[in-house]
Amino acid sequence: MHCFACQSAIGPGDSWCSKCGAAVRERVEPDSERRFVTILRADVVDSTGLVAELEPEAAVSRLEPALAAMRGAVRQFGGIVSKELGDGLAAVFGAPIADDNHAPLACHAAIELVRRVGSLGDPGLQVRVGLHSGHVVAYMVASEFSKVYEIGGAAQHLAARLEAAAEANQIYVSQACQELADGHVRFESLGRRTLRGFGEPLPVYRVMGASDLSSWRVRRARSVSRFVDRTTERALLWRTTERVAAGRRTVLLMGDAGIGKSRLAHEFAQDLRAGGWRLIDAECSPNLQGAPYSALKRLLLSVLGGTARDPARTDDPRNSLPVVQQRAVDAVLDLPISDPQWDELEPHARRRAISDASCAIVESVARRQRTILLVEDVHWIDRASDTVVATLSALQCPDLLVLLTTRPSGMPVWIARCQAEIVAMRPLDDDSGLAMLTEMLGPDTANTDLKNRIISHTANVPLFIEEVCRSLKDSGMLLGQWGDLSLARPVDELGIPSSIQGVIAARLDRVSRQERSLLQIAAALGPRANQAMLRKVAALPEDVLQECLTALDRAELLVRIDSELEDSLEFRHEMVRQVTYDSMVEKVREGIHASILAALEADEAWADGPDTLCYHATRAKDWQKAFDHGRSAARKCLLSSAYADAVDYFEIAMGALDKTPMTPAREAAAIDVRMEARLAFSGSGRVAEAMDLGSEAERRADAINDIGRKIAAMTVRAGAQNFYGTPLEAVAIGEDVVHLAESSGNPGWRNLAQYGLGQAYFLAGRYREAEKMLATARAHLAGSAPSAPIGTTPRSLLLLCCMMDSIALTVTGELDLAERLQQQAVAIAEETGRPYDRVAAAYSGGWLKLGRNDPAAAAAILEDGFVLAQKHGIRLFVPVLACHLGIAYLEQGLFERARGMLTEAREEAKAVGYTSAVLRSSIYLALATHRLGDVQAAQNMLREARNTARQQGFSGLEAEALFGEAVATPPSGEDNKAAILAALRASIAIASDSGALPLQHKAAAMLNEVLASGGELT
Repeated sequence: MHCFACQSAIGPGDSWCSKCGAAVRERVEPDSERRFVTILRADVVDSTGLVAELEPEAAVSRLEPALAAMRGAVRQFGGIVSKELGDGLAAVFGAPIADDNHAPLACHAAIELVRRVGSLGDPGLQVRVGLHSGHVVAYMVASEFSKVYEIGGAAQHLAARLEAAAEANQIYVSQACQELADGHVRFESLGRRTLRGFGEPLPVYRVMGASDLSSWRVRRARSVSRFVDRTTERALLWRTTERVAAGRRTVLLMGDAGIGKSRLAHEFAQDLRAGGWRLIDAECSPNLQGAPYSALKRLLLSVLGGTARDPARTDDPRNSLPVVQQRAVDAVLDLPISDPQWDELEPHARRRAISDASCAIVESVARRQRTILLVEDVHWIDRASDTVVATLSALQCPDLLVLLTTRPSGMPVWIARCQAEIVAMRPLDDDSGLAMLTEMLGPDTANTDLKNRIISHTANVPLFIEEVCRSLKDSGMLLGQWGDLSLARPVDELGIPSSIQGVIAARLDRVSRQERSLLQIAAALGPRANQAMLRKVAALPEDVLQECLTALDRAELLVRIDSELEDSLEFRHEMVRQVTYDSMVEKVREGIHASILAALEADEAWADGPDTLCYHATRAKDWQKAFDHGRSAARKCLLSSAYADAVDYFEIAMGALDKTPMTPAREAAAIDVRMEARLAFSGSGRVAEAMDLGSEAERRADAINDIGRKIAAMTVRAGAQNFYGTPLEAVAIGEDVVHLAESSGNPGWRNLAQYGLGQAYFLAGRYREAEKMLATARAHLAGSAPSAPIGTTPRSLLLLCCMMDSIALTVTGELDLAERLQQQAVAIAEETGRPYDRVAAAYSGGWLKLGRNDPAAAAAILEDGFVLAQKHGIRLFVPVLACHLGIAYLEQGLFERARGMLTEAREEAKAVGYTSAVLRSSIYLALATHRLGDVQAAQNMLREARNTARQQGFSGLEAEALFGEAVATPPSGEDNKAAILAALRASIAIASDSGALPLQHKAAAMLNEVLASGGELT
């Protein structure tokens, strides 16, 4: 343990630091939690110069008035002073109790802080302030005599840098704070500023003063949606107005923040005004909770309107009041009073006069005209105004409708005494939520899925819907104007806009510690949980558990649902779950996931499978279990050819294992899992990374001197070279690996190495050698003791050998033998049912049908394989299937269709890094382009493909490109005729050497035709 002040070591039983004398402070971890807050940093400018020559007592006296003013300003607006710094302080708003207005409150506190210090009359005391809104870790630090609330995290450093950059008596704020407080406070942009410790310049704003806009006007100005639904609530309000002639009626609209209380109240009030009603309205503000009669002042100003500051007006309702009540109104309105009678009144008498005057004014207005008295957000009402509004809400006055709005946590204690009708507001229904979204996003059906996701994410809370849409638009996910927006790119996560984080956090702060703990366990479990799991992990007595679940259900945080799953519970909406989860500090989060993991492992009936176990093990940072379950989850994905998902789990497994202690056994496992992951990476088209797996595994095998695993790693690297490198490299490493594998006595890796070398020979145009090597591998795999390396099976590897050998035999013209191997490949694919195997069989089947000059049948087979490969993300096969499908279209005379498919094949091959597929698709794309009339472009493409194939050693593709050049070159002019003859002779020579008899025969037939016609082609 170390001293918080000087970091010196402290003994277990010490109460004081022996080095500096500071009291021992201990962090109480259970109180630690993540919070989204606004941080205020303030200090006295040049404080060192002010006190440098002073004695300690005098120095303290010099700065203390400024510090006292700072503390008072912070506390006036609900902030917590977390640390005093000698010449300044750090404060936090929005913690330990969440407040969705933390940014406006912090800005108002900063304005008041500067004003208070300035009013001290000491020109030497000038302050500067920095504000930033962000996530922090908040915790209690306990010493022997006191507790201090402190915060930690990068957010406080940005606030400190803004403070340091500010000029004297100026308030600098971050963009995050400005966006949250905009409308409530006036800002000036200072552009981007370079702040110490931050690499990139950041947007900085200066506070110019408080805004005179009410909260409702700020919200209305930001709103981009129209008022929808609320049929039930409006009907209740209209029914109340029908009875108002008999006497005053009071209605309380109650609901959580963002539910639409103000919107409904103002829409209804406007309807009444259109019917001849008088509106008196006032809004309670969180910034003015400490200012006596602030809400009542707004109410009286609404009544008096333009007469408020003109006592001579004859229609002023104050004129009929007794003098003492007139002075009472002047006092609330902050008008100057010079009346000895008022000065002599006791405080309770003044309060009575203010209440009587307010009631008299409202009654006088209601007698002349039906009146609606709207008081918003009474949960923020100041104490003095609360008493008066309570009296107004109980008046026995006909034609007066009192309409109040409040959050559940702030319902007035006096509401029952005035016989108010309480209207509990609920979220919108799905139809209304979709109508609201259609108004904002537009009617485009392309947004239907996004709209449904937003409905689910926000649970139809109007504010949440608006802010999520605004966030998507501000981030560039949605493009266009409100009412006509389109998605720029797919949306992975809808997220939680910072503007509503505090709203949700404030709801969570209303539950008890036990309820909060249960909610956190549920959040770690995911969007849906069951009571059995909660019971196991929470370890609460059954009666306490049920009491907590009932409270959470009543608060609509974790609700019981009708489901076939017994005792199912789910979060009212995903944002509540996410804010709950994010509020946990790392240690708490890890502990909960560890408990969940233990419960799942004890009873696997609760677990959905290894993927669920992997998730909780990773979040619990139990790296050995994360490796075990991640590997199991990857294997499960491989069985269904879900290669992209398998890659994700293999990466989790590899990363987790590398976090365990270094031992030879760990390194052996690290090599094995990389070998096992090879097919997932290559199958999903991440060929370069598959090669890196082999290289990394080879390095690790060398480090532990494991020859067997080194050969395995070299085999994987050699296989990846077939796609990512050149044939010469692939053949060289493939031959070495086969030799090593044969001598190592590991038949599984030998069989895979032989398959890879056969593929390398094929790509190099050495078709006879390819067929021979693949036949050897087939014989091993079809024998009595077939063997395959980790990550595959003998049957699947045999299928690949049959596929590749059938293709090689098709190229050499041995079609009957190719047919037998193709049938064997199809039989294995039907036996395994794996999409990968079916795609592989379709690939060789398409080759064979093209070799038999049946392009229509080839297209049918290749189309099925292409669709299957795309559906399952088997990206390795997509470019080659698309290429041969394009060839099938070309040979059927479907030239436009062929060009489109071959273009797609080439682009996909480039993306994957599949060099031979890029060349082959380029050759046949050129031929399709030639048939569509663009001869020059076709010739250029063919020339480029031929040169690339020659340089990189793809001799078979070089022969195909040469034949293509002969086809695409017009037989006009001696130069062209000579070029055609040269291309055909070169193609024949290469095809003859490689054993590609069908190509050799086609080129020879064309050459004979050219020679027989004297150079004139038909």
